[in-house]
Amino acid sequence: MKRYCQTLELRDDPELIEKYLEAHRHVWPEVIAGQREVGIVDMQIYRRGTRLFMIMDTVDDFDFVRDNARLATLPRQAEWEAYVAQFQGCDPSAPSTDKWQLMERIF
Repeated sequence: MKRYCQTLELRDDPELIEKYLEAHRHVWPEVIAGQREVGIVDMQIYRRGTRLFMIMDTVDDFDFVRDNARLATLPRQAEWEAYVAQFQGCDPSAPSTDKWQLMERIF
């Protein structure tokens, strides 16, 4: 299994943050199915203020660039990305791999 840790900054607006949290309480089934299809075994997102931290566990042969690009083409994924982009403090037209910044493991 591979693990990827990523971070993203939300827009500093309590109302938008609450809407983002609500969206993630009800992630669309097609989005979860797409993650599984490309080899994402588990995904967790944590928050502190406007800072998000994602842990993504994948199958051993998961290729971060290739499989995230494939994920972006699956049903409802682009729609989901466009929807959550309104809450994120980054370029809404950027792909998910540019919005979510990979972190370096130091320990």
